[in-house]
Amino acid sequence: MLKIVLPFLFVSFACAAQADEQSPNRLSGDLTPVGAERMGNGKDIPSWTGGLTKSKSHKSGEFHSNPYFRDQPLFSINKDNFEQHKARLSLGSQKLLQQFPSMEMLIYKTHRSASYPDYVYEGIKKNMGTASLMKFGAGVEGARISSPFPIPKDGLEVLWNHTLRYRGEAVSFEASTVSVNEAGSRAVTLRDYQYYFAYSDPEVSTSDLNNKIFFLKRKTLAPSSQAGGITLVHETLDQVRSPRKSWIYVPGQRRVRRTPDLNHDTPDIATNSLRTIDQVDMFNGAPTYYDWNLIGKQEMYIPYNSYALNAEGLTIEDITGPAHLNPKLLRYEAHRVWVVEATLRVGLQHRYAKRRYYFDEDSWSIVYAEEYDEEGNLWQFTEAHLMNYYEVPVLFTSLENTYDFKDGRYFVEGIDNDRGATYNYSVEYSLRDFTTSAVRREARR
Repeated sequence: MLKIVLPFLFVSFACAAQADEQSPNRLSGDLTPVGAERMGNGKDIPSWTGGLTKSKSHKSGEFHSNPYFRDQPLFSINKDNFEQHKARLSLGSQKLLQQFPSMEMLIYKTHRSASYPDYVYEGIKKNMGTASLMKFGAGVEGARISSPFPIPKDGLEVLWNHTLRYRGEAVSFEASTVSVNEAGSRAVTLRDYQYYFAYSDPEVSTSDLNNKIFFLKRKTLAPSSQAGGITLVHETLDQVRSPRKSWIYVPGQRRVRRTPDLNHDTPDIATNSLRTIDQVDMFNGAPTYYDWNLIGKQEMYIPYNSYALNAEGLTIEDITGPAHLNPKLLRYEAHRVWVVEATLRVGLQHRYAKRRYYFDEDSWSIVYAEEYDEEGNLWQFTEAHLMNYYEVPVLFTSLENTYDFKDGRYFVEGIDNDRGATYNYSVEYSLRDFTTSAVRREARR
C-alpha cells in the first residue's frame, strides 16, 4: 500500500507547492504588486513600502523636484577601485570604467521609489490567471495594461514583462539626441515625440487594439536640413504574424510613404547607425532571433532616481562629455535585478551574437544592455537612467545612452533639460491621432 500512496502524496505536495509559488496572493504578501521581493536585504537595499506617493500638486510637463536632494554620495567607484566592487557591477560598467579613466560611478543611498496607479497593480494581478506566451514566444495572449508574468518562469517571460510594462497611457515631449564621435564632436537632433501606449489604456478594447501595443509620431525640429520630417510607427504585439508598421513624411516629397520593415538589426538612422532598431527602449520587437536564458537575480549598482540628470536648465554640454556622460550628474544605487542572456539561434544572422540584459525588479525596466560580437567581445553597453514621474506615477527613463567600445563613439537620447518642459503625461490621444491622415494634417501645420 505504501508503494502506491507515497508517490501519489509526493506528486500532490509538489503540485500544491508549485501552485502556491504562482499564487496571485503573493503580490500582496512576500512580493510587491509587480512581483518584486518586498523585503530588503538587511543591509543597503530597503523593503518596498509603496514607492513615491502620487503628487497632486505637481503639474505634468514641469521638471521634477528631487525628493532625495539631501542625499550625498556614499562612495565612488572608478578605475582604481572597481575590482573591489565587481560582484555588483555589470561587465559593461566594468569595461566603461577601465576604458575611460575619467569615468566614475557615484553610489547613493537606495530608495525603492517605483510606484504605479492602482489599476495597473490590479491589471498585473489579473494577468497572472490569464496570460500565456504565444507559439515560439512571439507574443503574449490574455494580458493587458502591464507586465503579464509577475512571477516569471523563464527568460522570455521576463523579457515580455519589460516589453509590455506600464509606461503611462500617453506622453508628449521635445528632446534632443546627441551623437558623440571618437574625437568628442557632437551632432545634435531635436525632435518632438507623441506616444500613445494604447495597450495600457483600459478604455481601449482588445479588439480595437488589433495586435497593437503603442503608437508613436515623431517630428524632427532641428537641424533645419531635416526639419519637418515625420515618422509614424504602429508597434505590434506579435511581430511574426504582423510586423510593425511605419511611415515617413519627407517635406521635399510632400507625401507619406511606407518604410521597409524596421526590425531586428536594421541600422537605426536616428543614431547615425550606432545602434540597431531593436535596441530602442533597450530591446523591442520580436524575440524570435534569440534563445533567452534566465540566469537569475543579482544585487547590482544601477542608475536610479536620476532627478539631477533631468534637472531644468542643464545644457547638452553640461550632460555630455567628449567620451561619456558627466559622472557628477549620474546617480547609482543598489537594487536587485533579473539577469537574462540572449544567444543568437543557429541559422539566423544578427549584428550581435549574444546579448545580456539586466531588469530592475521593481519596474521590469531594462536598466543595462550588453551586446557582444561573434568572438564574444563586449561591443556595446547601454544604460537607462530611471526616475519616477510621480504625478502619474510611473517609473520611466529620463534618458538612455549607448557606448560603442570598438570605435569610441556614444549616443544619448532624451535630453530635454533646455526645452523648458519635460514629459507631459496629461495629454490625451486616441487611435485616430496616429493615422497617416493625421500625419498629413501635422505636416501642413
